[in-house]
Amino acid sequence: MKEGRIAVPSVGTGGIDGKRAGHFGHCDVFTLIDVAEGRIQSVSTLANQEHVQGGCMVPVNLLAGNSVNALIVGGIGMRPLMGFRQAGIDVYYDAERIDIQPVVEDLIAGTLPRIDESQVCGGGGGH
Repeated sequence: MKEGRIAVPSVGTGGIDGKRAGHFGHCDVFTLIDVAEGRIQSVSTLANQEHVQGGCMVPVNLLAGNSVNALIVGGIGMRPLMGFRQAGIDVYYDAERIDIQPVVEDLIAGTLPRIDESQVCGGGGGH
């Protein structure tokens, strides 16, 4: 990914040196990383909005409304995944690492895989 805005579900205050949340829908904030010419240009955070079980489109709409075109998750349900795809947001997957910066660097380098439907979870924060 050479250009665009990446969102990473994060715990606490987030930021490039922060930790990823295990499931995107229940994160504290989204760390937003703006990339241009294959380099990190700026980092900001966006507070997640509360959603009840089944309200998985709330974060989809939040990120789409903030010009995000890529999302890195460690877990996501099928319904929001379909929502992100419809919104034109590519979803990438790394369930192992919790540090934000290394997975962002892998996405920029083109080595982070897109999520496969076999990796989708049941939702509800069980991941």
